[in-house]
This record gives sequence, C-alpha cells and structure tokens, in this order.
Amino acid sequence: MEVEETFVFISALICEPARAKMLWNMLDGRAYTAGELAIIADVSATSASNHLSKLLEAKIVKVEIQGRHRYFSFSNPEVAYVIEAMANLANNIAPAKPSKQIVTNGVKYCRTCYDHMAGYVSVSIVEAMELKGYLTKHEKEYLVTKQGWRWFNQFGILQEEFKINRRPLTRQCLDWSERRPHLAGQLGSVFLEKTNQRNWFKKVQFSRELIITAKGHQELYELLGLVLQ
Repeated sequence: MEVEETFVFISALICEPARAKMLWNMLDGRAYTAGELAIIADVSATSASNHLSKLLEAKIVKVEIQGRHRYFSFSNPEVAYVIEAMANLANNIAPAKPSKQIVTNGVKYCRTCYDHMAGYVSVSIVEAMELKGYLTKHEKEYLVTKQGWRWFNQFGILQEEFKINRRPLTRQCLDWSERRPHLAGQLGSVFLEKTNQRNWFKKVQFSRELIITAKGHQELYELLGLVLQ
C-alpha cells in the first residue's frame, strides 16, 4: 500500500465508533477480553470479535492467550500515543476561553495514559523538573541532564538500564486536557511504576483516574518543591 492509502486505511479502522471506544478504554494500560470490550463498545460478542480481528490484522492491537481466555491490548506504545493525541482534536470543540480554574480531581487532574502519567499533576511534575534543571526540551523529546539522572537515581532509576531498549527513552506527549506536554517513553513508564511503589497514588477502580496520597503530596514538595492544588 502507498503511504496515503495506508493512512486512510488505519484512520478508518481507528475511527469506527465501536473500535474507537475499545481503543479509548485500552488507554488504562490493561488487557481486555473480547467480552469486556463488547460491553464497553455496546456491541454483540460476534461484532466485537470482528472488530478485534481487523485491529489485530492491522497490528493495532495484540492478543495474549491465557488458558481459555484471550486478552487484547495495544500492540505497542505508539498506538497509545496516537489515541491520546486524537483527544486533543476532540478538545478543540471546547470554548475558545476555557476556565482557568484548576480541577482538583478526576481524569483531567491526574490519570494514567497507557503506561505513564497524564493530566494536570503530570504536567506540573514535568515543568518542576524542567525548572530544577533535570529535564530539558529537545524537539519532540526530553533530554535528561546529569543532575537529572542523579535525581532519578533515588527512585532506583538508572541510566544504564535503558540502553538496550529500542523504545524512545523520553517523549513529549501532548496532554489533551492541559494542552502542554507530559513525560512519556521508557522513562515516563518507569517513573510511574516507581512512584506507585512509593505509594504516591491510588488507582480508582474501573477508571484511569489516579488519586494523590498524602505521602505523594509530601514527597513532591520535598523532592521538587511542588505544591499541588
């Protein structure tokens, strides 16, 4: 296929309403059965299977078999970035002068974006890292400074551990609710994992929302001088 034809084909696959609902919900990083995705998309089990077959063929999703169950998830992080980025287009229908009042809960405040953190909290953390000189913007990525690697070391995040992975170390992922980038890529994924281990967040059941714990607030202030609303 020509690049243009491939683009049209992939766009049509993603934007069909039932498949779009399935893919949007996969942004929580979980793997789902066909039955669960049928409920999410409000279609029959047969229809869900047909939709998933098309997504599998196009390598938009992958399937893992465990016993009698088949679990579907994104084939790679790039798919997640595309789905999250499309939300920025959807957000363009918002009023030209949105309220400056900060929402202090819900998915716009703090959420997962596939395997990394997103929302107001995530953007605030990244901007605090930039102010401290731990990260600098470079094209579509973030560069981690020497001072930054020393800072990440306290979480057990070591620079040498990322050298053998083909996935980009960092990525500026434009946040659909904030319109500013948050940290994605390998580093964004590992940072969310390590902060979860430190009990910074609590997951909301059946949602991508993250709730910041008292410990999370305290350590964000101690480590980044960040006071979140």
